[in-house]
Amino acid sequence: MKGERVEITLQYFQGCPHWATTDRYLGTLLTEGEDATVHHELIDSHEAALERAFRGSPTVLIDGVDPFANPETPVGLACRVYHTDHGTAGSPTIDQLRAALAAASTDHKG
Repeated sequence: MKGERVEITLQYFQGCPHWATTDRYLGTLLTEGEDATVHHELIDSHEAALERAFRGSPTVLIDGVDPFANPETPVGLACRVYHTDHGTAGSPTIDQLRAALAAASTDHKG
């Protein structure tokens, strides 16, 4: 898989204020040189949340995998909570995203 770009999907719903922060962090990482493509996926109904196993906004999928997954988090239209070095937050930190992308990039090189 060497040389393949990492595919990021940012899932969100319109009522969540935190997805824009995550989107901004992802944009910063791209300008820093991360070899990735970001897609946005609006989850606009409870049915869509169930269909996509959406565990809250924002959800970041890297090559289809949620690196922050917690199987105890319920599926549905809700704001998601992330555990960071500074307590809980509505978005993963830029450092958490950077680490998740680095792990995915290493998988591509292997």
